[in-house]
Amino acid sequence: MAEVKQVRVAILDMYDGVANQGMRCIREILNSFADINVLDLSWDEFDVRGKCQVPDLSYDLYISTGGPGSPLESEGTDWENTFFNWIDSVKKWNDNPLNSKKKPVFFICHSFQLACRFFKIGNVCARKSTAFGVFPVHIIEGVEQEVVFSGLKDPFYAVDSRDYQVIQPDHKYLKQIGASLLCIEKERPHVPFERAIMGVRFNQHMIGTQFHPEADAIGMSMYLQKEDKKKTVIDNHGFEKWKSMIEHLEDPDKILYTYSHILPNFLHSAVFAQQTVEV
Repeated sequence: MAEVKQVRVAILDMYDGVANQGMRCIREILNSFADINVLDLSWDEFDVRGKCQVPDLSYDLYISTGGPGSPLESEGTDWENTFFNWIDSVKKWNDNPLNSKKKPVFFICHSFQLACRFFKIGNVCARKSTAFGVFPVHIIEGVEQEVVFSGLKDPFYAVDSRDYQVIQPDHKYLKQIGASLLCIEKERPHVPFERAIMGVRFNQHMIGTQFHPEADAIGMSMYLQKEDKKKTVIDNHGFEKWKSMIEHLEDPDKILYTYSHILPNFLHSAVFAQQTVEV
């Protein structure tokens, strides 16, 4: 019998103790990926905002979650400085040619906004109004070879929930640091606003999305149909928004398709693309 491959994952929890669906979804994706690929996969969770915790560099890969609140007001706080120092330490590890085993990182939503600030990707700012729902996301021409987006349609659909955005990228600077834009939000010809960046390859080993690729269509549909959650959405966004979300979540070509591609692709690349030959 071949030895089962061991994989250690660190989840950087950005929810600051707020109840959420994101952590459940990420855990389920990891469990499913381990079962499908027959892996001895384990993970540890780190409360970045509440306890100023970050993982060390002993893990095989890292997922940094979404979370509530402003990605701007945390500037200068202990936890943000700790998080930025952690990003810097991972980047330095990956940049060191003596370290053959690289450390892939995936940033989601709030973490993505913070990473955009760290890497100076563009202008991180408040939106005119909240983006909440299931929306089409358009892949930028020229990034068809992005392994994490392999198998996606253009546009694909994603769960979006945010009051902030990243706009006005400096394309010359992005090229200089080896970053590339991957996707942008839906076209809105009726409003005079720039389309926000929805995904970035920060460097060879770090990637992130503004949307929630971990969103589980079935679980989220059940969650949104609970009476208290249904009332909250309708009170804040209207019945039609709630109804359209349920319809999109139940469409197998939308959220279920995104869920089954993006993070699984990232995990597959992180776990299997770095097979090294022992000398």
